[in-house]
Amino acid sequence: MRRSIGVVFQDFKLLEDRNIFENVALPLQVQGASRWEILEKSEDVLNKVGLYKKRFENPTHISGGEKQRVAIARALIHQPDFIIADEPTGNLDWRLSLDILDLFVSANKAGTTVLIATHDQDLVEKVEKRKLVKIADGKLFESEEKQPCGPYFKPLREVGLSIL
Repeated sequence: MRRSIGVVFQDFKLLEDRNIFENVALPLQVQGASRWEILEKSEDVLNKVGLYKKRFENPTHISGGEKQRVAIARALIHQPDFIIADEPTGNLDWRLSLDILDLFVSANKAGTTVLIATHDQDLVEKVEKRKLVKIADGKLFESEEKQPCGPYFKPLREVGLSIL
């Protein structure tokens, strides 16, 4: 099941003993992909996040925003069924945040369910197709209207939540 999930951690979780390319390629290696597939997909996703030229650098030598983009590339590379992203644009400037949001929207259009946890209200407003949800007291609530998240998150209806 883990092989069908991509995760973007807020603190990146990059392996410092591997370069950027190797960090991004890891999910495909775990799945047993061929060298050719790993090379092709890694180069493609690194181009999409703007890090192709830095592919052989160590994560300790890049900025926080670049580390975030490596984490996003790693989550996207194996075209998972589900992506969980915790503040994926927190370390990025606005223009780059929009580019990354476009990658998540493209992944969603290709069939991936994308769950983004963010405090960036402007980013939330940029996504046309979205479901606003709130978790309170162990219950998941979904907004019945497309409205901003905030202190007045109403009307709400409770929806099922299973924690495995």
